[in-house]
Amino acid sequence: MDTGSAKVINIDSTTVSAAVLGDMFGVTDRRIRQMAEEGIVVRAAKGRYKLVDSVKNYLLTMKLAAEGVGVEFADGEISLEEEKGLHERVKRHISEMKLQIMKGELHKARDVEVVMTDMLVSFKTRMMNIPSKVAPILENRDAAFIKDRLTSEINEALNELKDYDAKSFYSDEYVEDVDEEVCERETKV
Repeated sequence: MDTGSAKVINIDSTTVSAAVLGDMFGVTDRRIRQMAEEGIVVRAAKGRYKLVDSVKNYLLTMKLAAEGVGVEFADGEISLEEEKGLHERVKRHISEMKLQIMKGELHKARDVEVVMTDMLVSFKTRMMNIPSKVAPILENRDAAFIKDRLTSEINEALNELKDYDAKSFYSDEYVEDVDEEVCERETKV
């Protein structure tokens, strides 16, 4: 029986190997497997791909790519180009945040927690010490003197809180990490 001369009516169920599909698309077997992971090529079984669906998806992807449109696949996955764009955007945001940290415009939550805890513990200690510090001085004094003296002590304690210093929140550890990354990039270039 000569199958080469038989007329094929329906190829919807035809499956092919990655090598055959790769030859058709002009890409490697590995790229076919990547396209299967991206949802472009439709996998039928291990090492086998649905020919018609894969060709349709590939043509649609090429058409949309030529029009500059990102492709979102049926399973909610996005195209490789869109994924790369998102990745680059995240890298840019990270770089911007590192720069803000280096300039002292942005602080790590861990650094803020340490500095603020230290500042508030110091403030609490100072406030709790006011009674024992001023009680002997206030003994047998009139109300106006007591009020002025307590107000003065409270204002002195509050003044410690207003002395914000951005350098208190600055972590040298981060700058060293950034410096190492910059050096690595410069040596690669």
